[in-house]
Amino acid sequence: MKTPKQIQPLVDEGLVDEVISRLMSGKEADVFVVRCGDEIRCAKVYKEAMKRGFKKAAQYQEGRKVRNSRRSRAMTKGSKFGRKQQEDIWQNTEVDALYRLADAGVRVPKPYGCYNGVLLMELITDDEGHVADRLNDVIMSAEQAIEDHALVMQDVVRMLCIGLVHGDLSEFNVLVDAYGPVIIDLPQVVDAAANNNAKAMLQRDVDNMTRYYGQYAPELLNTRYAPEIWELYENGELTPDIALTGVFFESEESADVDSVLNEIQAAFDEQQQHLARINNTEGEEE
Repeated sequence: MKTPKQIQPLVDEGLVDEVISRLMSGKEADVFVVRCGDEIRCAKVYKEAMKRGFKKAAQYQEGRKVRNSRRSRAMTKGSKFGRKQQEDIWQNTEVDALYRLADAGVRVPKPYGCYNGVLLMELITDDEGHVADRLNDVIMSAEQAIEDHALVMQDVVRMLCIGLVHGDLSEFNVLVDAYGPVIIDLPQVVDAAANNNAKAMLQRDVDNMTRYYGQYAPELLNTRYAPEIWELYENGELTPDIALTGVFFESEESADVDSVLNEIQAAFDEQQQHLARINNTEGEEE
């Protein structure tokens, strides 16, 4: 097929030898099957912000740090340079997440680098070497649904253990190869500690996956993995291989607001007394 203009520079540089076919066209990118030497990979070509259909992008970008102050100011002003920097961050977020998640044992495509808005990565295939199906195209038994749901929950945990939440996880962002689910599409991944929406996004991710697998194994619909995972995370008890139960009970103890306020006031009074003692000591020395 004709080489897309965004991929042509990679062909010129020898990073891609041939564009074989278009794999898919999505809300944020077009994906192509390409040949790189003796290997078949995929090239994800990101769409420009104005052409991208991803909604509420600002929600996902909360907490992403920009070290360079000039870039930060430009992004805030929305200048051409600032928009370019925003796009670079959006794309590099997925590349960085793929490397981190692969190192953490999460099943994601292996990345080979991002070049001018084109991400080269592993092509996920089935046991016959064909392009792997998306989860939404797969029919399975109840036993398989329970097994694969457990694998996805484990990957959700491993993601959170390194401080990340997918943020857009569903049956459309999971591929299925011979070994099970593979999580894809990560440019919107969020920092769990820095993004105020992280808990709600984790809940939605887990609900989406549970709802999908639950159509084959209805008993999954009664599980409560999201609040269980988040509470373990907040308590510092979440580990990559923790055994989840899917059971969670809300605490029935109401917060003792008066007690909390009294503790705050006591701490404030103690600090004031400490400062007063310091000032008195300095006054006596003079």
